[in-house]
Amino acid sequence: MSVALHIRPYPAEARPAPEAQLAWKIAELAAADRPVDQAAADMAACRLVDNAAIAIAALNRAPVAAARAQALRFVRKGGARVIGLGPDTRVDCTWGAYANSTAVRELDFHDSFFALDSSHPADCIMTLLAVAQQAGLDGAAFVKGILVAYEVQTALVQGLPLQRHRIDHVAHLGPAVAAGIGAMLGLAVPVIYEAVNLAAHLSLGTRQIRKGRISSWKASAPGHIGKCAIEAVDRAMRGETAPAPIYEGDYGILSVLLGGYEAEVVLPDADAPCLSILQTLPKAHSAGYHGQAIIDLALRLHSKVADPSGIASITLHTKRMTHMVMGSGSGDPDKWDPRASRETLDHSAPFQFARALVDGRWHHDRSYDQDLIAEPAFVDLWRKVVTVEDEEWNRRFDAAAPLDKHHGARAVITFADGRVLDEELAVADSHPRGAAPWGKADYSRKFNDLTAQFVSPGEGAQFLDAAFRAKDLSAAELSTLGLTADLCTVMVAPRGLLDMTAK
Repeated sequence: MSVALHIRPYPAEARPAPEAQLAWKIAELAAADRPVDQAAADMAACRLVDNAAIAIAALNRAPVAAARAQALRFVRKGGARVIGLGPDTRVDCTWGAYANSTAVRELDFHDSFFALDSSHPADCIMTLLAVAQQAGLDGAAFVKGILVAYEVQTALVQGLPLQRHRIDHVAHLGPAVAAGIGAMLGLAVPVIYEAVNLAAHLSLGTRQIRKGRISSWKASAPGHIGKCAIEAVDRAMRGETAPAPIYEGDYGILSVLLGGYEAEVVLPDADAPCLSILQTLPKAHSAGYHGQAIIDLALRLHSKVADPSGIASITLHTKRMTHMVMGSGSGDPDKWDPRASRETLDHSAPFQFARALVDGRWHHDRSYDQDLIAEPAFVDLWRKVVTVEDEEWNRRFDAAAPLDKHHGARAVITFADGRVLDEELAVADSHPRGAAPWGKADYSRKFNDLTAQFVSPGEGAQFLDAAFRAKDLSAAELSTLGLTADLCTVMVAPRGLLDMTAK
């Protein structure tokens, strides 16, 4: 069962009592002693494995090395582990969260959720793990934190449309992580309430992070938000207050940033399990989620296009969100620029379709190889790909419940000799309704594929065994949970301000 909470902006003289505010309701959700659904707990374990796999695969990419170097300035006995480093290296949980979350986000290769807005709910996991390790919590508390954080983030994504107001979706991540930490620590409702208010306030940023020149900060943003959420909880535990009401106030999020929007946010009853993690979607390809089905469609069409040079044009008919975020509707010439950053290309549907069509495969590194991207024949094909907003695809996306949404596209390939190839794909193969829905074995395979050159088989097997038992781990087992990159040299980042010491 669930409860629908209607929220709206209020003038200063009529602001609602704390107990009627969204932040309080989120705090009540987090503080409730609710049952844990086994399927949801199993999915949390799968997403932990997914996080670890993609973090290791990104270990020696520059943004990850930089975040790790920053974290290592804050060594702390009994703190959190750092992905790739041995169990004896521990850092303060705020910086461990930042470093490990950056590693997870770098390849754009973890889960997604779509409703009024979109998000990557698994952005919460490494922050919660860092706190659990430093606080000496067990696996049951950790999994509870994950499920609560997923529940809060997906509820906010379904209720508040940030994207249309050019606000980045990490604004939903901060309060979700604060609630997850509060749930793990067993904090009282008033304490979690203050933390949620402050985390929501600190998480706000514009969507310029995902438009134009998409920079390496995109990878670090979730870790930064997790770091802010940890600090918000710490401050609330010390008895400090936060800006309120952060959503309903006359200068709050609804009034100022969402144009006076009135929303309905649906939260589970106090005695109901948190199940929203089961509505989130895995990624089989290292690319923005709107590209998952588009890549799968191009892979299907690869064998039907013997000579890509004979193509005159490619039109991808798709939903508004794909067209605006990853296609021609963005107005970004960068999405067809062979000099563009990887972060820009993993948000370019024309690039993804052209690359997968030519190669007949998709790889998290090779598909972004700068030499291949710059080949004149490929650039010529790439620039023939455009997206158009299609009302039928809008209907198939907008009117549906999260798991029923159609995320893909219809590709119309016109050849120079007049032939037309016209095919569509509604959802990615890995989607719960797709051709090959993902289960535990798929997460294990992804883990083994991505970690093979970094982690020895023994180290990897030991991690998988523990991670898939996440809910049942003791505090001691959870404290040591992590991965050592014992088959490679971990890259050292250039020195920065935090390395400076007065002489």
